[in-house]
Amino acid sequence: MTEQTKIPLPNGNGPKDGGSLIERAVESFGWGQFAAPPVPASFKSQIASKPAVPEPAAEVRAVAAATPQPAVEPAQPEILPEVVEAEPEAIVEAAPAAVVPAPVVRPVVAPAASSPRDDTAHPIDREHLRRQGFIQPEGNVSATLEEFRIVKRQLLLNAADLKRQGAAAKGQRLLICSPHPGEGKTYCAVNLALAIAAERESEVLLVDADFAKPSVLSALGLPGGQGLMDALADPALDVADLVLNTDIPGLKVLPAGNATNRDSENLNSSRTASVLDRLTEDAPHRIVIFDSPPALAASPAAELAKYAGQALVICRAGQTGQQSLEDAISLLSGCPNIQLLLNAASFSPSGRKFGAYYGYGA
Repeated sequence: MTEQTKIPLPNGNGPKDGGSLIERAVESFGWGQFAAPPVPASFKSQIASKPAVPEPAAEVRAVAAATPQPAVEPAQPEILPEVVEAEPEAIVEAAPAAVVPAPVVRPVVAPAASSPRDDTAHPIDREHLRRQGFIQPEGNVSATLEEFRIVKRQLLLNAADLKRQGAAAKGQRLLICSPHPGEGKTYCAVNLALAIAAERESEVLLVDADFAKPSVLSALGLPGGQGLMDALADPALDVADLVLNTDIPGLKVLPAGNATNRDSENLNSSRTASVLDRLTEDAPHRIVIFDSPPALAASPAAELAKYAGQALVICRAGQTGQQSLEDAISLLSGCPNIQLLLNAASFSPSGRKFGAYYGYGA
C-alpha cells in the first residue's frame, strides 16, 4: 500500500505534527476566534475573594427577618346592598354549599284546656242507684234486672242482625224516647245500659241527649262538663275526649253538654254523622244508647232517630194515650226499627212476676 501524503490546506495553514485531529482542525479553520475573551488578572482576584452566595431560601428568610415589612390591610370584599338586606332564604340560594338549612321545627299544638281527655274512672254511687230503683251492678238478681235482661237480649239480637246487613255503625245505636215527659225514659235508659254493661263481649255508651233537661248524670252521680252538643257546635272538639269512664266495667257516659238555642239545627248539620261515627270508631262491640227528650215535647228526638238503627218508645201504663203514641211513632219514622216498651205495669198475664224464680219476686 503506497504511503499517503498529507494534502496541505489552503493559505499554507496545514496541520502541525503531533496534534489531535480536533486541535489541527481548530488551528486550520480558525475556529479559535470564537473562544471566550480572556479574563483580566485583576478580576480573577476579586472573584476569588467574593463570599459564597447563600441558598435562595436562606437569603429570603434573612432578608425577611432583617427588613420590616409594611403593614398591609387586607382588601375588604365589596358588599352588595341586596345581599346584606336579603332574607335568609335568598342567602341559602346564593350559596347552598356553604349554608346548612335549619331543621324544620313543627309547632306542638297543645289540646284545648277546656276539653282534655278524661281517663279517670269516675265512681258510681251504688247506694244512690238503689234508692232510685236502678239495677245494682254487683247486687243480687232482682225482678228489675230480669226484666231488662229480657229486653236487652232482643235489642242485642237486632243489633247483630243489622251488622250482618252492613249497617254496623247505625245498628250499634239505640234511641230511648217517650211521647211525653214523666213516662220513665231515663229510668229505662239507665237500667238498660247497666244490663248491657254486664255482657262479657259488649260495652255500652250511655249518651244524655236530652239537652234541655239532662238527667243521666244526676241519676248516676257523675260530674257535669262538655258533651255531645259542644262537639256538634265546635269542630275543634273531639267527642271521644268528652266521654266519661266509670268504675262499672263496660259502662261509659257522654254528657249532654251546654244547651244552646240551636240544638235542633246543630243536630241537623252535616257534622252530626261524623260525630256519631266517632262514638263507635274502633269499638265494634259497643252499643250507644241515646236518652233523648220526649218526641212530642222537643225536636231533637226526631233528628236523632235518623241516625239510630233501633228506637225504643217508652209507654207508661195508665198514662200514655194511644194518639200520643201514634204521633210519637210518626215523628220517629226516620228510624227503621221502632219498638214499644210498657213501663210501670202492675200485672203479668201469666200471673208470675220476673225474678220470682230466684226468690225476689213479690
